[in-house]
Amino acid sequence: MRKRIQLRSAMGKALVLGALLTVTVSGTAYANTVAVTVKTPGATSGPTAIDSEISTHADCASGLASGGGIDQTNGSADGNHVMGSAPSSDGTTEYTGTPGVVGTDAAHWLGIGGTGGRLDPAYSTTPYAMCFSSNLINHTQVVMNKVNAPTTASTVGLVTATCPTNTVLLGGGVRTTPASVGNFKAIGSFPTFNNAAHDFGKKAAADGETNPDSWTAVGWDAGSGNTSNETYAYAICSGTGINVSGVTVKVHNTEVAGPTTASTGQTATVGCGTDGNMVSGGAAISGGNVTTTDFTGPGSGGDHLNGSFPSDSAGNPVSDGTTTAAYWTAFGHTGGMASAGTHTDAWALCANDGV
Repeated sequence: MRKRIQLRSAMGKALVLGALLTVTVSGTAYANTVAVTVKTPGATSGPTAIDSEISTHADCASGLASGGGIDQTNGSADGNHVMGSAPSSDGTTEYTGTPGVVGTDAAHWLGIGGTGGRLDPAYSTTPYAMCFSSNLINHTQVVMNKVNAPTTASTVGLVTATCPTNTVLLGGGVRTTPASVGNFKAIGSFPTFNNAAHDFGKKAAADGETNPDSWTAVGWDAGSGNTSNETYAYAICSGTGINVSGVTVKVHNTEVAGPTTASTGQTATVGCGTDGNMVSGGAAISGGNVTTTDFTGPGSGGDHLNGSFPSDSAGNPVSDGTTTAAYWTAFGHTGGMASAGTHTDAWALCANDGV
């Protein structure tokens, strides 16, 4: 009898231990190994000539660029504007060739600032790279799409890049060329879906939506239009052959009215909360309601973006080496004219790899 009792006791302990192990393993399966370190070299002065641009870069010594950002200073003028916030293979080379998958494992991010007809010695551009790591997603790919637009004044040139099937979107970017067209600039760079509900990229991903598959870029020309204008969209996607069925990328978005007064700015800041770790973000200056209607241009031709960057909750850019960035800030700015109905949007992409 005593042996039977001892045997039952041993079996009971084994069952309890097994249950505890099951709970432990189960809990581990729902962890999140996504991590991001923000890298930035600081500000680069310029441009120093009208209708020109400067190219700066932030680099990931370890990890891959899941996205990136840009922040600019204007001084007393308002002619500095974003021309590009985009991935690069080496910190200099741009992906501007044939659309499709144009690169893998990009670890550099470009911040490109341009100017129109006004100069100020305070002009500068600061790039940011979101240096990404994950126990699951160890490779990435860059998908590029482009459009020869806008070629008419005060119209948008909109283009969308879509991730390959069975991959997940981590971030994206925008580029507009040429800089010699001083009124041409980037006014939108945001996550979206390649489906009818989002008009195949013309409507942005809304707050709370999960796993967008595309990135849209928007160019804006305040002048007479130019037949050589090109707008490029970049989607940063997980690499091929990775099972991402357990990955969740949640979108957070906020839209703020303004700027509407001439030569003023407006910021919009959004955070991830508890919905994963922030891996990238986006920004736009527009006519508003960008998640429910097709994207429209802002109220004035001179309106532009001066920033799209990782920040604290108050909208201040984070410093080099930050590992806890959880907010994204967009900075919209008017030109020399009032701009009725203009809005500024910010997006944060928050990832959980489920590993």
